[in-house]
Amino acid sequence: MTLSYDPNGYRRVLIKLSGEALMGNEQYGVDPEVLNRIALEIRDLIEAKVQVSIVIGGGNIFRGAGLAAKGMDRVSADQMGMLATVINALAIQDGLERVGLHARVMSAIKIYEVCEDYIRRRAIRHLEKGRVVILAAGTGNPFFTTDSAASLRAIEIGADLLIKATKVDGVYSADPSLVTDAVRYDQLDYDEVLSKKLEVMDATAIVLCRDNKMPLRVVDMTTPRSFVRAALGENVGTLVTS
Repeated sequence: MTLSYDPNGYRRVLIKLSGEALMGNEQYGVDPEVLNRIALEIRDLIEAKVQVSIVIGGGNIFRGAGLAAKGMDRVSADQMGMLATVINALAIQDGLERVGLHARVMSAIKIYEVCEDYIRRRAIRHLEKGRVVILAAGTGNPFFTTDSAASLRAIEIGADLLIKATKVDGVYSADPSLVTDAVRYDQLDYDEVLSKKLEVMDATAIVLCRDNKMPLRVVDMTTPRSFVRAALGENVGTLVTS
């Protein structure tokens, strides 16, 4: 499917995907059907001349904070979580290549037998050549979430928009699965997110976006083409700006 570029859209975007998003209806790991859908939607963006980078979580395999809460050393747990994101990144790379795209996995920790090291200028060059850049291993440091990594990388590579693809269709005043009258916001500013303690991203990620004027749009990953529509400039989900 060929899309025409919307002048209200964005030239370069970073999409933050949770590891859980890859599970689909599975209990663990990666659902091939979900992987294929993501790949086809990203192909639509590449055909629309949008430069796409991805930060992927690892919660479908290991979640560092969860392991640490059960008694594991936090640094070791987070390092395991980083390795889980590399596994997911390689799965996404394979899915993208199977639909005819060129993709590069770049890791914040050195695993050069299976992927490239993250180097900012090289990542930007890949994007300029039309390759999808998948950024793995978070920031490479324990105690930082992949949300923080997504904010940091979006700023570093000069993205025009950070898209967080999650399991709800925007930001709510409370968890909509628990509170029936929770209100969905169409637009917020960063300080509102922080003061109201809205569960958009962790506070470090939000502060990074605020201080560097990085717009953030939260969309529903389970709705087909949600992040495609967001990248092409449509008003979907919730927009968080300064």
